[in-house]
Order: sequence, then C-alpha cells, then structure tokens
Amino acid sequence: MTKPNYYAVIPAEVRYSKKLTPNAKLLYAEITALCNMNGKCTASTDYFCRLYEVSRVSIQKWLKNLEDNNYIKRVNIYRPYSKQIEARVITLVNIPTKEKLIDNTNININNTNTTYSNKKAFFKKPKLDDVKDYCILRKNNVDAEAFMDFYESKDWKIGKNKMKDWKAAVRTWERREKDKPQTMSKIDAQLNEYLKGKEYL
Repeated sequence: MTKPNYYAVIPAEVRYSKKLTPNAKLLYAEITALCNMNGKCTASTDYFCRLYEVSRVSIQKWLKNLEDNNYIKRVNIYRPYSKQIEARVITLVNIPTKEKLIDNTNININNTNTTYSNKKAFFKKPKLDDVKDYCILRKNNVDAEAFMDFYESKDWKIGKNKMKDWKAAVRTWERREKDKPQTMSKIDAQLNEYLKGKEYL
C-alpha cells in the first residue's frame, strides 16, 4: 500500500513517556504525519492494520493507550439518523507543528553537558612569552619576537587561511632554520624582507 510521504513528529513528552508503549509512540508519529498532510487524520483501524501488518486488536490497544494518556481524541461521525459510523476523526490534544520543531532546535544550544564531535577549536593567538617558552622547550633557534611580529603583520594567517596551530607554525620555522634550503621559498623571501626592514628601524 502507498505510505504517507510526509514528516512525522514525536515530541519529547511522547518520546520519553513511560506510560506509552513503543508501538503507541510509533502510531502517534503516523497520526501526526497524516494530520500534517491532510489537516486531520481520518484513517481507519483497517488502514493502520495494513500499514503495520498487525491485528485490529493491536491497533486498538495502541490507540487506547494514546487516548487514555490524553495524547489523542477519537471522534466518531455517524450517518444521519443512524448509529452507523461513517468516519472516525483522530485529533491531537497538543498539536506538534513544524514551526515548533524548528524553534526547539534552539533549546539547550548552550548546554555544556553536550559534546559535539564536529565542534571546531577556535584559534587563540599566543603571547610572546608562550612562544619563547615553547622555543626554549624545543631548543631551536627560532626568534620568538620575529615570529610574533611576522604573524601579527599577517593577521595570523598562513596564505589566505587563518592559522589553526601556532605551535605547528613554530615547528615549521624550526625546520626551515635546520634545513636551510638552497632555494628560498615565498614565505622565506617574505620573512627575509621583513627582517631586513626591521634592521633599518
């Protein structure tokens, strides 16, 4: 059978309710999808039976579980001058909307107990003493003041990108001092010009 291709919503009070069975929660989500798609849910018990391939007794139990805990209301519509049910309308007691869903994304955004694996570390530029101490620790010949002045003039960027790790930059300078390449790289040329200019000041 054709299944609804529309968003379903399970609000926290339903999702974490200890009074509802897992299947009742799933059925609640299905009802929200039908309400969001059609404005109301008029699906019959047989419809849900075919959708989830379960018995009528199971669906009735799930619906009763939701209704007893005041999550849905069922209203039967009878044929005129008859006791024969023409349709059944299921309404949500507290209607979860897409707008509420979007608003809820801002909740707990500053929760310090939450760890995000994709959180980026922000660069914090070092102090001169930090660079000096690191150079002493590394026992290199890097001029900490020249290092600071150079990257201050570059707004702490390497090329067009913001520096991510100043210690890695120190180690790059360290290798440059150690290797002393015959051909001067672009950054070496810039540094050389910078140091020459500094001598005239």
